[in-house]
Amino acid sequence: MSLAIVMSLLTATTLASPLQVRTNRWLMVRQAMGKVFYQTGSTSKVASVGTRLQAVGDTIRTEERSSTVLDIDTGIGLIKVAEKTTLQVKQLQALPNGGRTTRLEVTRGQARLQLRPFTHKASRLEVITPAGVSGVRGTEFGVSAQPNGKTGVATLSGSVATTAQGRSVLIKGGFQSLVVPGEAPLPATPLKDDPSLNSKRLARISEQQVLFSGQTDAVNLLLVNNMPQNIDRNGRFEVTAQIINEQVTATVITPLGKRQEYRFTRPQ
Repeated sequence: MSLAIVMSLLTATTLASPLQVRTNRWLMVRQAMGKVFYQTGSTSKVASVGTRLQAVGDTIRTEERSSTVLDIDTGIGLIKVAEKTTLQVKQLQALPNGGRTTRLEVTRGQARLQLRPFTHKASRLEVITPAGVSGVRGTEFGVSAQPNGKTGVATLSGSVATTAQGRSVLIKGGFQSLVVPGEAPLPATPLKDDPSLNSKRLARISEQQVLFSGQTDAVNLLLVNNMPQNIDRNGRFEVTAQIINEQVTATVITPLGKRQEYRFTRPQ
């Protein structure tokens, strides 16, 4: 599988004015749990079942402990969007030859796509993150974008071509990769899909603050007290956290959406 991406085009797309170009294609909200918001142009409202994203720039945003599922108009599959995630339409195009182009951007958070194989050779779907572009023609995969842009890509079945800095890495089913902004994707490694949190330590700073450190898989997302945090390329983190109701809460989400919550009591 090959994927040709011109990075200058990606930059131009990202920086362009958010002109609302309406198409005859759409993504539609199938499920909405918790606080899910839809924005089109300058208008923002609560998303509900049946809400459609059908203009360039249309955006879905989820808050803490909230999620949504989006249907793709062509019937090729669906997109599961996790909490604290922003997903925006960059392109929904019906080609003259019958193909369909779908380009989406996940600027933060986690999304999982379940797609059947495309029947038209000109059809393609791409997911943009701050670190690169992942292109598919039929697969089940997920992406996770940390606040600093580091992106985890994990493929459950099929294959995904992830491109950044002019280089592509093919991530086949059962493999994952990390993409750091400004760098080429790291080589694919066996899929873990593991939300474990290891080497956990809380050191008291004050009556209401602790220094929370630990390690998880580098492709995962980490939320501390429901706020997204950065982790390094080895999965390590160190965060100053507030004590809320005598505890600190940490949530780990894998690129495929597996979620584990941890609660730690105030250290003495």
